[in-house]
Amino acid sequence: MKPTLMDPFSLTLDITSGQLKPATSHVQRRLSHMRGMYGDAVAEQTLLEQDDPLIYEVFQYDVPNDNGQLLVCTTVLYPGQVGNEYYMTKGHYHVKADAAEVYLVLSGCGKLLMQVDDRFSVLDIGPGTVAYVPPYWAHRTVNTGRTPCVFLAVYPADAGHDYGRIERDGFLQRVVAHAGEPRLISTHKQAS
Repeated sequence: MKPTLMDPFSLTLDITSGQLKPATSHVQRRLSHMRGMYGDAVAEQTLLEQDDPLIYEVFQYDVPNDNGQLLVCTTVLYPGQVGNEYYMTKGHYHVKADAAEVYLVLSGCGKLLMQVDDRFSVLDIGPGTVAYVPPYWAHRTVNTGRTPCVFLAVYPADAGHDYGRIERDGFLQRVVAHAGEPRLISTHKQAS
């Protein structure tokens, strides 16, 4: 199978808003798209009945899903909470598990959660942070600030997204507000 030969191109990125132009794909994730992912089911249901808030959106320039191609996208993760848990992305593994990803945080602040098997890692992120997500690691971004957390991501076009494992198993840790500060809490009970 012969790979698709593309012409070179450039994009315009508004660093403040996260708008990528042209964007050929635009995904909006509302709370209703993330049912059951937050720890407080009552707070989730209350928000869904009131508003179904926009949690984050992704602007992407699509390229062929061929080996060697790179996807470029921006994510705008809005500030807010469901109960005491900060807004977050759904989080995912890559279908092509050996695919890595690089983030460049443009504005806002938060935490990048990563896990593989029973290992967990968290990075504080803010403007200028370049974060590397190694192959095999699931990753999720959490906005712990009061303004949108905007970041650029670059990853192999054939990596794919496996959201199902996260929807089923969740992450090992959650980020909640405690006395006005972000705190990690375990999602799994300790063996007695």
